[in-house]
Amino acid sequence: MKTPLTLALEETLYAYCREKGEVVVEEVVMPDDLGIVDTLSLRLLSDKEYEWRCFELKVSKGDFRSHAKLSFVGHYNYFVLPESLYLQVEKEIPDHVGVLVYHGYANPEEQGLPGYLVSAKKARYQELQVNENELLYRLMNAQAREVSKAKQTERGVRVFSTDQLYKELKRRQPEYDLYGGGVNYYDRFLADTQDQAVEALKEELAAYQEAYKELLARLEEGE
Repeated sequence: MKTPLTLALEETLYAYCREKGEVVVEEVVMPDDLGIVDTLSLRLLSDKEYEWRCFELKVSKGDFRSHAKLSFVGHYNYFVLPESLYLQVEKEIPDHVGVLVYHGYANPEEQGLPGYLVSAKKARYQELQVNENELLYRLMNAQAREVSKAKQTERGVRVFSTDQLYKELKRRQPEYDLYGGGVNYYDRFLADTQDQAVEALKEELAAYQEAYKELLARLEEGE
């Protein structure tokens, strides 16, 4: 599961690339079993040639030094790091790899983004390390995956079977005590549903009482 800091870096990097007019998508499987790049971007140059950039996001020294493959197959390749981590690992970064340093905003809700990126080290150009058509297909496939997620989100839980929802509730059960006092999302859902039912019954009862009063008044007038 991604940490809040990783998600902040990811969101900020996405906006950074989009501002430059690039096509960008996260978690793209590389051709030739070269791993999964955290973020891949594609820029169309004035001569109609493609320019590829690969980004690896790291938030801790252990993460940076892990044995996971670094999918630096693009023309330009970068680490995206918090400033504190960059200062610790600066000398371990290969010469041809660039660095974008993340700085968090004090009030991200006012900025619309968690933070901003500053170029601390330029990336050197290299020849594309994989077949471009294959890489383009992988980019399109990753985008199709994100579109599918968006469509599911738009349609809500109705696209999932009851069995799938039940399994997900069981999986998340240990994480549900977010409100204190043993209250979880499922309990809150039930309580909210019951409250809505009670309020609906109260409104219905009030309507019946009003109708009953009107009926009594008419009967009295008839006498």
